[in-house]
Parts: sequence; C-alpha cells; structure tokens
Amino acid sequence: MPHTILFAKMKGKWEGTCRTWFQPGQIADESPIRGEITRVLEGSFLRHTYQSSIQGKPRSGEELIAFNVILQTFQCSWIDDFHMNDAIMFSQGPACKHGFCVFGEYDVAVNHPKWGWKTEFESHDDDHLMITAYNVHPEGMEAKAVETIYHRVH
Repeated sequence: MPHTILFAKMKGKWEGTCRTWFQPGQIADESPIRGEITRVLEGSFLRHTYQSSIQGKPRSGEELIAFNVILQTFQCSWIDDFHMNDAIMFSQGPACKHGFCVFGEYDVAVNHPKWGWKTEFESHDDDHLMITAYNVHPEGMEAKAVETIYHRVH
C-alpha cells in the first residue's frame, strides 16, 4: 500500500487497549489508551500522541512518522515517559502488506549492549490500527513487549 494512502488511513482519533509484557508470555498490564494521529507539514509527516496508564500510573508518549522517499523506508522517532525515560529512539524499516515495520535500538545501561525494539504498524481497514512492539535481545531473540489495538473514534 502506498505510504500516502496508509498515512490517510492512520490520521484521526483513536481509542483502544494497550497491553504490556515485562516477561515473555506474561501480561504485566492492560489499560485503556487514547491516541490521535495528525498530519504535520501538509501531510509529509504524521504525529501520533497518546495517553494511557501502566500499572495504575499515567503514561504518555509521541511518535513522529515519515516516509523517506529517497531511501524508500519508513522512519519514526519515539518518546514515552515510561518506556523511553529521557531518550529518543529512532527507528526505520520497510513497508509490509498492511503497514510498515521499523527497528531501533535503546540503551539498557552504560557499557552494556543495546537492545533492539521492533514496531509493527498494521491497518487492515479504515477503522482499526494495531501497533505491536517487540523487545529484541542483543543475541536476536524477540519477545512481545507492547500491543496497542485501536479503533477509530468518530
């Protein structure tokens, strides 16, 4: 699907459920989430802002999403007051059948290998959006970390 069509489908107000895993296979939290995806700079970029909670504490974040026409790849910057602390993660990756998948890395401690973070954005129709993120161990093993299932709010 061309990025222009995907971006048009993603734009809007969203509500849903966000699930978080700290250990593989064990849901640590399931909370309602509200988000909004708006066009930035006449639609060249999308801004995704969201508010939720995790284990009863407020959580919010923001992503700036682009399609780099030169590299033919999606790019994303992400900040989140729970997952990212004081850092910004930059991710990039290819289109897939129903959206795109980006990969970035984050620091876990000084002098430790970075961990990977793979995020899949999938839109199967105009009223649903799923964002699934996976922790990627430095040795390559993946485990689901966050799953946001959105439905459009009209």
